[in-house]
Amino acid sequence: MTNRKSTGPQLKTQPGSPQPGEPVYLMIGKLRRPHGVKGELWLELTTEHPERIRTGVSILIGEDKTEVKVENIRAADKLWLISFAGYQDCQEVEGFRNQWVFIEAKQAAPLPAGRYYHHEIIGMKVFTETHDLIGVVDEILVTGANDVYVVKNDKGTETLVPAIKSVILEIDKEMGRMIVRQQEWL
Repeated sequence: MTNRKSTGPQLKTQPGSPQPGEPVYLMIGKLRRPHGVKGELWLELTTEHPERIRTGVSILIGEDKTEVKVENIRAADKLWLISFAGYQDCQEVEGFRNQWVFIEAKQAAPLPAGRYYHHEIIGMKVFTETHDLIGVVDEILVTGANDVYVVKNDKGTETLVPAIKSVILEIDKEMGRMIVRQQEWL
């Protein structure tokens, strides 16, 4: 674990992180350009579970989370072609071009034991093996090797915790806490 002092202004709300009572959304892909004249769009999926996006499923598009129902979806090379109920031509779907696609977290596929969605980790209290409070997970940095949890204490000091088995000893989603082994860096 490494400490770092926050240098920017302290925000009362966490951009991109859900606040208590807010619905949680997971990004599952990005819409690209329309295809043909019948309202289909190219879709680049980022989910590990593309089979869950099928006819009749509701998804949310863009920052305003416009709800649409999938009318048809089919694989086409590395991308997918998707159409929505009520949208019949390319002009009607043009506004969806380059928009992110979301689902509500409650629609997400369950993960195997020991794996967590980021929204399940953000906000957890982090303790040492001796039960000393380090702080709360404020942000997750996605790196090439492993995620790094940014744990912030009440003074604004940040501790970087690598999300690896030798450091993360226990995660208790129900209690909203994590036990970590403190690292000493030379």
